[in-house]
Amino acid sequence: MMLFAGVDAGGTTTRAALHAADGTRLGYGTAGPGNPAAHGGPAAGAAIEQALRRALDGLDPSLVAASVAGVAGADGGFAEVLRRVWTACGIASPPRLVGDVDVAYAAGTPASSGTLLLAGTGAAAARFSGRAVAAVADGLGWLLGDEGGGFWIGRAGVRAAVRALDRGLPYGPLVELVSAHFGVTGEPRRRADAIVRLAQADRMLVGAAAPLVAEAAAAGDERAAEIAGAAARRLVATAGRVHGEGPIVLAGGVLAADGPVRAAVMELLAGREVVTARDGAAGASWLAALDRLGDLGAHARFTTACH
Repeated sequence: MMLFAGVDAGGTTTRAALHAADGTRLGYGTAGPGNPAAHGGPAAGAAIEQALRRALDGLDPSLVAASVAGVAGADGGFAEVLRRVWTACGIASPPRLVGDVDVAYAAGTPASSGTLLLAGTGAAAARFSGRAVAAVADGLGWLLGDEGGGFWIGRAGVRAAVRALDRGLPYGPLVELVSAHFGVTGEPRRRADAIVRLAQADRMLVGAAAPLVAEAAAAGDERAAEIAGAAARRLVATAGRVHGEGPIVLAGGVLAADGPVRAAVMELLAGREVVTARDGAAGASWLAALDRLGDLGAHARFTTACH
């Protein structure tokens, strides 16, 4: 019996999956952030080890024939951290280290060529050719880029709410939701000042406001609907800069789940082949099996398994 291990380590959550050769999921584990650039190599390694041990629970690690680790923010030196983690978990061979975009793309399609449009906290597009990244657009970070991603949406929503409070514009669901998110009350200018201070002290509060924009848009808030539409246009433009042949895979919390941004993106991409990525750890596990077995047909079995 051969097992295949896959890890998807991101800035918020780390996931690990164990599959049999036929695609049956046998183990699954989660842990905290696994991005070494954001959280440091030791902390990222610890999160990956925790998720991997949970996925291996009750399984024989010596049966793992191949593994792939998709790690956001990893450089070449992180491979040594992974080697130590795999050894500590009893797996003989270290994983093949790839980027988080590689496993997100693999979680959506077995096609060797196509485009990934990723919008989670950040945003980027990558064109794949021969299952390798051939071109990248955006992914420039929360301060200077990531247009249409979760942080961009949250910042636009908070900015719109603060401006409405500052200018005495009519309130709507967005203003009330943002005020509640930051825990502020009182007269408009006092609320605006408090939101600004809190946002400057903790930018994560700004990014976490992204779901409020979707909620406000669903409640009929015009400002929120405009932000969602603008995010969709920016994301599609980013994909258009690199897209060639093959499917477009939508991935990340902003695009993988139903909401106004996804709906607008789907409308803008009408007529193209568009698929949605499933679990990134499953995509990584499938890549590991593909490396060893070369079975393209197993993709659906790996990526649709429940845990």
